[in-house]
Amino acid sequence: MTIKRDRLAALHADEEARFVREHPRSAELAAQAQHSLLAGVPMPWMTRWPGAFPLFFESAVGARFRDVDGREYVDLCLGDTGAMTGHALPQVAEAVASRASTGITTMLPSTDAAWVGEELGRRFGLPVWQMAMSATDANRFVLRFARHLTGRPKVAVMNWCYHGTVDETLAVLSSSGQVVPRPGALGPQVPVSETTAVVEFNDLDALDRRLALGDIACVLMEPALTNIGIVLPESGYLAGVREVTRKHDVLLVIDETHTMCAGPGGATRAWGLEPDFVVVGKAIGGGVPVAAYGMTAEVAHVLNGPMLGEEIDVAGVGGTLTGNALALAATRATLSTCLRDEDFDVAVPLASRWADGVAGVIEEHGLPWTVQRLGCRAEYWFRTPPRNGGEAAASGDHDLEAFFHLWCLNRGILLTPFHNMALFSPFHTTADVDLHTAAFEQAVAALVG
Repeated sequence: MTIKRDRLAALHADEEARFVREHPRSAELAAQAQHSLLAGVPMPWMTRWPGAFPLFFESAVGARFRDVDGREYVDLCLGDTGAMTGHALPQVAEAVASRASTGITTMLPSTDAAWVGEELGRRFGLPVWQMAMSATDANRFVLRFARHLTGRPKVAVMNWCYHGTVDETLAVLSSSGQVVPRPGALGPQVPVSETTAVVEFNDLDALDRRLALGDIACVLMEPALTNIGIVLPESGYLAGVREVTRKHDVLLVIDETHTMCAGPGGATRAWGLEPDFVVVGKAIGGGVPVAAYGMTAEVAHVLNGPMLGEEIDVAGVGGTLTGNALALAATRATLSTCLRDEDFDVAVPLASRWADGVAGVIEEHGLPWTVQRLGCRAEYWFRTPPRNGGEAAASGDHDLEAFFHLWCLNRGILLTPFHNMALFSPFHTTADVDLHTAAFEQAVAALVG
């Protein structure tokens, strides 16, 4: 079965007209924002949502949100993991309000600090932690530590990875195998080939050959790719990565910002990984900006010296508001009540039901599409499952993706932008899943005619 592109274009045009018709207040706010905000939005990627203009939201609670035109949506994006716990958690709101009334930032540790470190250690298995404001910052700090610890100048990442706005990670392999800036990366400060090596996910031989050159401080990777779509590790691959990195005395950094969807301790705990550093972000603060990075006792022992030096404030690690009392209070409230085994026991079966529903529609219509799932996150592909980032990037279908996102949005369902992805929280229900399955089936039926 093939999709007729003229039919796709006509259906998309109908959906665009419906979107404009049903969101007059968002249209007004979008026009107003053009006068004072670059691209009319607080952050540039907000232009990537479906529709002729950004949708403005009014409130978000649990697994739903309401826009300024009074329309309610099932939220399968959840702030691209930032609200994986669900929106507007009462316990987090209470902790934030209490902390705000007694002081937010003093550049001193709060009474929540040690508890947060101990809980992160319990969950992820690494004993020593530091805080950051975002996973981008945490990754940036860890890369700096890795270069300091090893005396090596470069880092290695996976092709088409994403680890936030970290200069060294905005690199991909060209068609000839050269390290080049990722398409869309603005103003690289130096050629990325000077700072970064890039290898394909699931390719141990390529990793071994590159690390053998002796200039790599660390490998920074997601245990399963998520930011180019869900690409799962092949059997034995992650154990092989750990073996190869140890063979070449290269540090291993696991970024769990998205893969925490695998369980309370992310894939690190669920899959028994043994990284030297682990990075977590977004979800641990229940929506409040915060991140953290953990390390082994061996790494911490070496870092303790420079961390206690008189010039640590200019070491390129930190930030005045990093580790502030508000963020720590939110993190304690979140980790003490959310992202627990019992929460994943609700969310993961919902993701499985979502994946099964989509797969059933695909099979019924004989389409060459597939579904991938990682914990409480799932995604459909307009191709067979890719093996690595290069294959994933080459298989994108912008027109189909834009159509499905807009079709779902017009029927009260918000998918994660940039992907065909859904993320589930304990606040979602089987009715929410079935609403999407019905919308997806209707979209496919309209396309195939």
